[in-house]
Amino acid sequence: MEQARFAHLCSVMSGMHHRRTGYPFGSLVDFANDSMGHPIFSLSPLAIHTRNLLADPRCTLVVQVPGWSGLSNARVTIFGDVYPLPAEQQEWAHKQYVAKHQQWASQQWGNFYYYRMHNISDIYFIGGFGTVAWIDVKEYETIQPDKIAVDGGDLQSLKELNAIFSKPLREVLSSEGEVDDAALISVDSKGIDIRVRQGAQFNIQRLAFDVPHKVETLEEAKKALHKIIKDKQQIK
Repeated sequence: MEQARFAHLCSVMSGMHHRRTGYPFGSLVDFANDSMGHPIFSLSPLAIHTRNLLADPRCTLVVQVPGWSGLSNARVTIFGDVYPLPAEQQEWAHKQYVAKHQQWASQQWGNFYYYRMHNISDIYFIGGFGTVAWIDVKEYETIQPDKIAVDGGDLQSLKELNAIFSKPLREVLSSEGEVDDAALISVDSKGIDIRVRQGAQFNIQRLAFDVPHKVETLEEAKKALHKIIKDKQQIK
């Protein structure tokens, strides 16, 4: 949610459009998050999705990891209710937008108004093949973004890590049973998640970094991964 700048907003088609009432209506929007991870939107009163939300605030926001290249990449669906923010919070919402987009975002194009997903009722996360989970909303609202996940956890960084570590990780994990493929799917300050394939079966394994300090950069993650592999090779 912190990495992505755009998402698909799916609202319920309202009766005012005189067509397809009640059908899901998907549209591409930009967004920012507040401190609790609730999405904030800059919406035009002329847009169909804005009119839909004013008639029925229920919606979902489908967010893909930046650099999306296929179904093996992560995405999340946020369920909630979106309402316009009161006038006294419009300037605050604008600052959230500028901080994320480093520009005026949609506001620069016309008479836009800020909205917020006030109620998050559920969160459905898919981290790729074999990684599906319903996320606890309270946990999501209280957790803080991880620095390396935000600054160094994009797809390009993961591709770089996989190019270096996928094969040695597969070899060290094979000590517990033959592993056909091992792919890093996420990295954070405490460790990595690996999608392991054994034949037609997929599972996710977590490897924690064994370093005295918090890992905050991609280079530090590489050093910590080299240490994990070296330690496991010595045990093997």
